[in-house]
Amino acid sequence: MSGRNAEEEKDLTLLGSGRTKYPADYSPQVLETFANKHPGNDYFVKFNCPEFTSLCPITGQPDFGAMYISYVPDERMVESKSLKIYLFSFRNHGDFHEDCVNIIMKDLIRLLDPKYIEVWGKFLPRGGLSIDPYCNYGRPGTPWEQVAWQRLTQHDLYPEKVDNR
Repeated sequence: MSGRNAEEEKDLTLLGSGRTKYPADYSPQVLETFANKHPGNDYFVKFNCPEFTSLCPITGQPDFGAMYISYVPDERMVESKSLKIYLFSFRNHGDFHEDCVNIIMKDLIRLLDPKYIEVWGKFLPRGGLSIDPYCNYGRPGTPWEQVAWQRLTQHDLYPEKVDNR
């Protein structure tokens, strides 16, 4: 049993369809949601995309990295296959690393209205320099707003040793 009711399943058009189409450019419209069965519980959902790709908006050269998305859902959750296709849609899209993480976060805020979300990109170096932009959001007027501020100001106090890039 899938744990979803028939009403929810009809709203999910990508999962199990066997007809996945990958967009040629940035496509936030592919994102799909389903109901959170535990909206009274605060918990993190984390997605790791180790093969994120986008294009440099100036040179058109590919940029490769990992994208980490963590969020605390409220009423809606993002369906993982649609998120995978959405992240793939950046493959031919030209934006700086900092723009990519902010665009992803803002699209997911519009889609989900989460209690909290953070997006962290860890890109492979080009020209001897790697860039790891981080952004987050906590719903205003809730304790998550303060969590966002604390995590933003302290998120990289103890950076990991980078020896594999």
